[in-house]
Amino acid sequence: MDDRRKHPRVEIDESAYISASGLSMRCRLLNMSADGAAVEVPNPAFVPSHFQLMTEKDRVIRHCRVIWIKQNRIGVTFDQPGAEDGSTEPGSNP
Repeated sequence: MDDRRKHPRVEIDESAYISASGLSMRCRLLNMSADGAAVEVPNPAFVPSHFQLMTEKDRVIRHCRVIWIKQNRIGVTFDQPGAEDGSTEPGSNP
């Protein structure tokens, strides 16, 4: 089976939190690479397409975008903060 990832994933298995719009939910970070991660969630229907992921152990916050869902697992890619609304564009004026 071909692995299409640019960077290898490292098995993590660590508690984490998904947060968006002032709400949060506990989840499990299963594995991670420089570009993304696989996350186990209680119910993927309640996970927004863009959110922040914070690891419980080191409190690192990553901005994420869902790229796949399979049962209670989601795959995410790491985005730059504000990338979904274009607010990080160089030289952009509000």
